[in-house]
Amino acid sequence: MTVAVETGLWQLDAGASTVAVKHKSVWGLVTVKGVFATVGGGGEVAADGTVTGTVTVDAASIDTKNAKRDNHLRSADFFDTDKHPEITFTVRSAELGSDGTAEVSGQLTVLGVGRPQSVTARVSRADGDAVTLDATFTVDRTQFGMTTNQLGMMGGLTTITAGLRFTRAAA
Repeated sequence: MTVAVETGLWQLDAGASTVAVKHKSVWGLVTVKGVFATVGGGGEVAADGTVTGTVTVDAASIDTKNAKRDNHLRSADFFDTDKHPEITFTVRSAELGSDGTAEVSGQLTVLGVGRPQSVTARVSRADGDAVTLDATFTVDRTQFGMTTNQLGMMGGLTTITAGLRFTRAAA
């Protein structure tokens, strides 16, 4: 599958995009799943094929279907949303492969701490007006200073699943 993405500005379609987290807790026996309700971003494909952009997640929009847990996740123990309202992934480069994948390199910033992050995304749809990327990757939350781990109940690795639809920005 050969994929070609048009040059120009692209905007994240928040209504057709999702960013979700999955984390094993309680000594690995229980998996907590959540979705960030508010995402945004955009990017640019330059004439030379280089890709840059940013995906932004409103950290306070986390929804695990448990209000008490969500409030704890928003606290200083985890996302500290009062001080760090956004989680960002800044794309530095993206290489489209002939197999329908994109190797994306950038920086993930959580709690104001930026770390290099590489992701293999699958291009599930691409035409002149829209591109949809699907990716699943893991991050170690302790690398971002998220170290709360009462009684050894929380491991460090969190799985992120993103389905991101970008549409051509109006000229």
